[in-house]
Amino acid sequence: MPETPDTEGYFGVEEFAAMRSTARFINVGRGNSVDEAALLAALAQKRIAGAALDVFREEPLSADSPFWRMPCVIVSPHVSGDYKGFEQAICAQFLENLDRYTQGAKLLNIVDKQAGYVTVA
Repeated sequence: MPETPDTEGYFGVEEFAAMRSTARFINVGRGNSVDEAALLAALAQKRIAGAALDVFREEPLSADSPFWRMPCVIVSPHVSGDYKGFEQAICAQFLENLDRYTQGAKLLNIVDKQAGYVTVA
């Protein structure tokens, strides 16, 4: 999920209220997309069963955050995008774009500055 004005607070009170009590919320997207107070309330009131959180509005997550103390929450250190070989893949993409640039060809994964993210595959 891109971080744009349209995704700010995308998941809030209404979205958590619509979830089943057995649901687990997973955020590997953007910290600003979640109303963290609404998520904390949903967890504390057991309106949802748990959460796995890799991103937060403010990072690093403060030591006194209630998320650390909730047994139904898994916190990871903003590494969900990592995978075995990702460094090689990023380097290969850079080199491909460098080659395209020097040849005057169209680059891969151009960020649409208006949208705030890559809009064409």
